[in-house]
Amino acid sequence: MATELELGLDTFGDVTARADGTPLSHAQVIRNVIDEAVLADSLGIDFIGLGEHHRADFAVSSPEVVLAAIAARTKRIRLGSAVTVLSSDDPIRVFQRFATLDAVSNGRAEVILGRGSFTESFPLFGFELDQYEKLFEEKLDLFAALIGQQAVTWRGTLRPPLHNQRVFPPIETGTLKTWIGVGGSPESVVRAARYGLPLMLAIIGGEPDRFVPYVDLYHRALDQLGKPVLPIGVHSPGYVAGSDEQAREELWPDYKKMRDRIGAERGWPPMQRAEFDREAATGSLYVGSPETVARKIASTVRALGLARFDLKYSAGGLSHEKLMRSIDLYGSKVIPLVRKLLAEETHDSNPVSESLP
Repeated sequence: MATELELGLDTFGDVTARADGTPLSHAQVIRNVIDEAVLADSLGIDFIGLGEHHRADFAVSSPEVVLAAIAARTKRIRLGSAVTVLSSDDPIRVFQRFATLDAVSNGRAEVILGRGSFTESFPLFGFELDQYEKLFEEKLDLFAALIGQQAVTWRGTLRPPLHNQRVFPPIETGTLKTWIGVGGSPESVVRAARYGLPLMLAIIGGEPDRFVPYVDLYHRALDQLGKPVLPIGVHSPGYVAGSDEQAREELWPDYKKMRDRIGAERGWPPMQRAEFDREAATGSLYVGSPETVARKIASTVRALGLARFDLKYSAGGLSHEKLMRSIDLYGSKVIPLVRKLLAEETHDSNPVSESLP
């Protein structure tokens, strides 16, 4: 496990509802997301990630623009995507946008690149779904060449080649931190290792321990490729309230509506309360009191050796007011408890340290 654990938040800008159940406008949701990030910054939360979607139930289609607005109102929180759908975008433009965000935020930008679990962006931007894998592989290859910030000579099959081409603006100091988002494909895990990029696991169901083989595969691949040890992160959904019962009862209605809406598109059966409670108890839904959520996060961090954990805090129509309260509890209660639990374990596992000078 990394000694410097980062604890962050993710949102897709879910379209939230008013008290009477009617949805807010996309514009208001975006303004609320900015306020949520400002609160997170004031609480010392390490990272805020915005997902890219192109559909009616999510308001954020251009994360970098919203992140730039957040940068103007925050001081220290790191800013990134969750994820950027590289397959249906241009790698050079993605790099330029995040390099610009890095400049605006004084070096706080990072990007998580993925293929995306939704496919609306493909027809929207004129890409064929039968090229799903090839698009990501080739565009990632170009993006990896851009990270080095040298003149790029590159050739692929889906776009014209580049010859000794510089891309601007450059990152002012260091490089743009770039993660590969993975939903559970061994090929994607090996791909991240091959490019020498950190791994972000999207774990949205089932016991987190089932991803231990993917972590082991990543470490083996890095070792065989002669790459250094790199960070591993996890993105999972959750919600924090005053008690376990309150958190579950407040989250359940909106979580079910969101899950059933998406499930209907993908052939999943409607979610039953027993499944929700099982995910909350032993799966990858981090819902409950600060103590419960902190214990569960600490357990996942230990099991997978994480450098970062990001809680996807929004869920369908769950109101902005409830999200703000959940963020407040996450920053003020959950994060200190997670750090305390992990520090206690480190101390207990090294009893001789007390006698060392």
